[in-house]
Amino acid sequence: MAITTTKSAFWKGFRDGAPFLLVSGPFGLLFGVLAAEAGLIVPEAMIFSLSVFAGSAQFTALQLMEENTPLVIILISALAVNLRVAMYSASLTPYLGGAPLWQRACAAYLTVDQSYALSIVQFETHPQMTLSQRMAYFFGTNGCVAPGWMVATYIGALVGTQIPASWGLDFVLPLAFLAMIGPMLRTPAHVVACFAAVVTALPATALPYNLGLIVAGLVGMMAGAQAEVWLERRQIAKDPS
Repeated sequence: MAITTTKSAFWKGFRDGAPFLLVSGPFGLLFGVLAAEAGLIVPEAMIFSLSVFAGSAQFTALQLMEENTPLVIILISALAVNLRVAMYSASLTPYLGGAPLWQRACAAYLTVDQSYALSIVQFETHPQMTLSQRMAYFFGTNGCVAPGWMVATYIGALVGTQIPASWGLDFVLPLAFLAMIGPMLRTPAHVVACFAAVVTALPATALPYNLGLIVAGLVGMMAGAQAEVWLERRQIAKDPS
C-alpha cells in the first residue's frame, strides 16, 4: 500500500514491525526471568528495561553483574555493545535530522536493531517520503514492539524461576541477533566487519570479564571502516569522473 499520509506511514511501520514481536516477546521474557534469577525485584527489572531499552546491553550488563564484574567494566561493555546504535543514528540523520528536538530525542530512545533495519530500508527505497512520514514510519516500527518488550519483561520478572528450563528461552538471544544480522549485511564493508568481529571473538573468549566482546567489536568496526575506504578509493580509481 502506498504511503500518502503521516497516518498511513505510521501504520505501515506498525505492520512491518509487528512480526518482530515473535522475537522481542520471548527476548523480553527471558530478560525478566534472568533479572529475577539475578536477584532483581520486579520494579528494578522494569526500571532497568525502561531506562535502557537496549536488549543486548541489558543482557551484557546483567551477566557481568552476576559475575561481580567491576562497575567500570560493566559500563564499558554495555557501551561497547551499544556502539552500533551510534552508527545507526548517524545513518538515520540524513532522513530524520530535520525533525523537532523532542521527536529526535524520542527517536534516539527508540533506536534499536529492528527499528533501524526496517526504517533505513524504507527510507532508501522510498525517497519521496516527507520528513513527517519518515518520522511516523520510524515510530510505527516500535508501535507494538516496545510495549511488547516491556510487558514481556514484566511477566518474566514476575514469574521468575517458575519458567521451566525445558522451554529453552536462552536460545532466543542468539536467534534474535542472527535474524537481525542477515538483512543488514548489504555491502562488502558490512560483510568484512562481521567476519572480522567473528574471527576475533572466538579466541577473545579467553579474556576475562567478557572483554573479548569489546575487542571483537572494535576490530570489526575498524575492519569495516577500512574496507569502505578501500572500496571508495578503488571506485574512484576506476571512474575518476
